[in-house]
Amino acid sequence: MEIWKLLILFLSAFLGGCAIFLVRSDKSQLLKLILSFSGSYLFAITVLHLIPDAYHGSESEEIGVFILAGFLLQVFLEQFSEGVEHGHIHRHHEHHVFPYGIMISLCLHAFLEGMPLAKDQHNALIFGIALHHIPAAFALSSILVQNRYQKNKVVFFISLFALMAPLGFYVSNGLSNGSIGGIEAYFNKIMGIVIGIFLHISTTILFESSVDHKVTKRKMIAVLCGLAVALIGYFSSGHGHSH
Repeated sequence: MEIWKLLILFLSAFLGGCAIFLVRSDKSQLLKLILSFSGSYLFAITVLHLIPDAYHGSESEEIGVFILAGFLLQVFLEQFSEGVEHGHIHRHHEHHVFPYGIMISLCLHAFLEGMPLAKDQHNALIFGIALHHIPAAFALSSILVQNRYQKNKVVFFISLFALMAPLGFYVSNGLSNGSIGGIEAYFNKIMGIVIGIFLHISTTILFESSVDHKVTKRKMIAVLCGLAVALIGYFSSGHGHSH
């Protein structure tokens, strides 16, 4: 278990959430560019690494069903999270109402996202998830701040969210090496669900953050940079054949 992976996962979400206390002006344009980059990067590594790896295992015929299930699960989770996982910040007017739906679905989402890291030989995924959690944590903390939560409570809930992806990594690491119940057989199915979630999130980020489906030059550059970084990682790992 590489400690640096757990630290990157935790710190990206934690610092992304705590940035709300440093930012006074509206940084939504910068947030959109980070989102576009992370969305295209997530999409690329899903197609280049995760899908081939999932189909590489045994009983791969069923994987498509689990990918669809993951896609639908994310559609369901977003009924509660209100799109916070792809950086949507909604104005909440009802004060002191804790957004349980947002918190629970975000934590479940982050936990599932941490799971494929146990099989992440290329280290491509770790940076994609870390990047994607920065705007999600920022959006979550902004909702809590809007609801007039005290600073220490905001930091507590951000810490809780930041712990979820490392926890998912830890649990799936236990599953894949057999130390937790030896359920190696289920690993590719869990991966299928995570792939479905990633496909939903990455495509939503790419299509939703453009007004009238017109892509600005800045956004196009951010998207191309995300794809380029994923491709560089792919080719430098020997076309992804590190099995």
